[in-house]
Amino acid sequence: MANHTAPALLLRVGDQEKLQRLIRSTTAPSGLAARARVVLLAAEGLANYEIAASVGMSRPTVNRWRARYAERGIDGLADEQRPGRPKMIDEAKIIAATLTPPPKSLGVTHWSSRLLAPRLGVDHSTVAGVWKKYGVKPWKAETFKFSTDPELVAKVTDVIGLYLAPPDNAIVLCVDEKSQIQALDRTQPMLPMQPGFPERRTHDYVRHGTSTLFAALEVATGTVTAACKPRHRHQEFLAFLKQVARAYPDDGTGQELHLIMDNYATHKRIEVRNWLAANPRIKVHFTPTSGSWLNMVEVWFGIIERQAIHRGTFTSVTDLNTKIRAFINGWNDRCHPFIWTKPADQVLDKIKRKRNSLTRH
Repeated sequence: MANHTAPALLLRVGDQEKLQRLIRSTTAPSGLAARARVVLLAAEGLANYEIAASVGMSRPTVNRWRARYAERGIDGLADEQRPGRPKMIDEAKIIAATLTPPPKSLGVTHWSSRLLAPRLGVDHSTVAGVWKKYGVKPWKAETFKFSTDPELVAKVTDVIGLYLAPPDNAIVLCVDEKSQIQALDRTQPMLPMQPGFPERRTHDYVRHGTSTLFAALEVATGTVTAACKPRHRHQEFLAFLKQVARAYPDDGTGQELHLIMDNYATHKRIEVRNWLAANPRIKVHFTPTSGSWLNMVEVWFGIIERQAIHRGTFTSVTDLNTKIRAFINGWNDRCHPFIWTKPADQVLDKIKRKRNSLTRH
């Protein structure tokens, strides 16, 4: 007698979307995702032997998950509690021990799972599992720094206000410098990327000198005006400001240039202040002390570092400057606006919450 294909499995209302989310999820257990796929294929009317071949299960296993879904829905796809005595793991004890600094006799700064586990009488994988469950990462450390600027609120509000609602007939520019860019040359030729192999280079290098990149990022367009200088003094900074002024000449309509910059001493030299006073159409807005993250040109510095400098090889400072200029020319051909989205009150509220949270610790 011929075998008959099982009828298509009927899905409960709304379950198809939930099952598809389980399949796409990167956090759901792989077994649960496979069972969700079994149910969806069964709902399409595929035979059990076809589903088994597609998912990599036996036909009896496919039958079991079909039946479990038909009986209990998506809840039936979860693993059932296994028989036997459950493991007794004092998770609170593991977390408490992790948060307690290791004894000085160990000579370590933080716990590892293999170091802590024998002291608690459990396996290191148990410790690692508890850490994962509660998001505890003893191996990871972050830095923080709070601004002590008494004008923090005013400066944050001012700078973000320029980003979100620039004045009419005005251009907003983020200005800063990336100093001490090293012209590094590898001692051996680079080995190019190939299928199965990344680009490779020697670990040792030769230093040929350094350069300082001055840049002004136009927020509305992403266009960058830049200059490479051999030194990082107020003379070079003032020369760059004059270059920016020439790049955005007075068109006779009263157009203003609003420059956002940090509190570096070079930016406040008397020579710089005198030149700004003689050019009233140029307005300066300072970020708070320890608040350079407000300056969006820092984002662009990160881009040029990753895409042109970090993996570059330079035979001289001149070669370094030439390749930086080539990147800037290419960038200005493909640039895009830099968009700030978070209002000042949300930024200040986050700063306040972070400070209060760390103070409690």
